[in-house]
This record gives sequence, structure tokens and C-alpha cells, in this order.
Amino acid sequence: MYMINFNRADAFLILFLSVILLTSCEKVINLDLDSGEKKYVIEGVLTDQPGTTKVLISQTKDFDEDNNFPGVPGATVSITESGGTTTLLTPTSSGVYEAPNLVGVVGKDYTLSVSVNGSSFTAVSTMSTRVNLDSIFVTDEFLFTDTRKIVNAVYKDPPGRGDNYRFIQYVNRVKENKVLVQNDDYTDGRMVTAKLFYFSDDEDDVGIINSGDTVRIDMLCIDPAVFRYWFSLDRSATGGSGQATPSNPVSNLQGGALGYFSAHTLQTKSMVVP
Repeated sequence: MYMINFNRADAFLILFLSVILLTSCEKVINLDLDSGEKKYVIEGVLTDQPGTTKVLISQTKDFDEDNNFPGVPGATVSITESGGTTTLLTPTSSGVYEAPNLVGVVGKDYTLSVSVNGSSFTAVSTMSTRVNLDSIFVTDEFLFTDTRKIVNAVYKDPPGRGDNYRFIQYVNRVKENKVLVQNDDYTDGRMVTAKLFYFSDDEDDVGIINSGDTVRIDMLCIDPAVFRYWFSLDRSATGGSGQATPSNPVSNLQGGALGYFSAHTLQTKSMVVP
């Protein structure tokens, strides 16, 4: 066994050299993020209610750009009903294309066609059977450490599996961004009470519904492909997909664009929270 004795001067010298060595190892790393290929984003909706048919077209941006996504003008947009009738949508503002008189019919297939700057995209969606939204009501639910008011949507799922639903919630006319979708895998043929848990994006609001608030619920009966889009979007955004990084949702668009085209029935109910 060997013992090494250091005097105070030696100790200060070793400490000084250690600091110099550690600081000299620091290095600033600049990440060179490659620009990704820009993709078109198409969001198309056709319902069984007049004045609701609309297609929005925008483009993705690079990681270091802002989060403003201006609409893409100059596209040719049409929707063709099974049987041959084609309706050309009219641009109403930059990237917004509408056909206010086009109303979908249950059981019909609809094909969306978009041509823009030499690129073409298509999608097919079937307008599913309309399931009646019976009623909505509010209950007090204990969530985490608080009791909160939650809107419940009541409907009777028809016999035969394959029905898919999306709910859109508004509180005081502000649309909630949370994805609310449901299918009948475990509720086939039953009376269903769907609890629509509300979590606002407003940090000051913290997702609380109060007495006196006005809530509105839109119920959409969607086809399986559109259900997969919204389900995969929600799973990716919340990390529920099991992947290390978020991925694009499963789209029904062909041609390489992001987004979806949904032909669905639409029902709306509103109430003032007691």
C-alpha cells in the first residue's frame, strides 16, 4: 500500500488544473435541422346539413418557422357523389373552398378531388347512418383532486357493430380542440351515455365548466376510415401510440397530402349549465 501526501499548495494546484480541464471540455453544439418536404394539408367536410360543406387547404412548415398556416389559393376542388354528380367548390377566401348548397345523403359514397400547383389528391368517404342524439346533460365528476362539471351525450347505438362517432364540444362558443371519438366495439345495440371530459387550452380557464356557461355538442356519425384518422391523431398527440416520437395520423387522402375528408351526419344540442 502506498500513501501520497499533499500539502496545501499541491491541493490548490490540483483544484485549479481540474477546473481548467473541465471548462476546456465545454463545446457549443449547433443543431442543423434540415428543411423537410412541405406537404399539403387538406381538411374536407361534407354533412347532411345545408351550408356546411367546406374544404380547407394549407401547407406544412419547417421546424423553425412560425405556427401561422396561411391558406393555399388557386386549387380546383370538387366532390363527386356515387352515381356521377360532381359539384365544384367555390373559393371564398384564401385556402377556403365551399359549396353551401351541397347536402350529403346517408349511404352515398363521396369522392373529394383536389388539384393544386400540379399535384392531385383524392379521398373517398361514406355518409354513415344517422344515429339520433337523444339528449345532453351535465354531471359533477371527481377528477384528480377536483370536482368538475362534465357534459354527457346520450344516444341509442343501433344493432350491428361498425358505428363510429365524433363529438365536438363548445363552451361559451369556444371550440374545444380535444379529440372526442367513440365506436360501438363495447356498446353495440345499447343506450350509451358518453362522458365528454373537457380540458380547455386556456391556461386561465384550466378546463373548468361553470354554472351559467353555455355548452354546445355536435355529434357526427363518421365512417371507419375517418374514425381511424381521429383516433390515430389523438393517440399520436398524447403519446398513446407507444412510439418514441409523434407520427402523422392515418389519412384517407391519396396522393401524399395530410389531413382527411369526412362525409358525415351532423346533429347539435345546446344547454345552459345549471
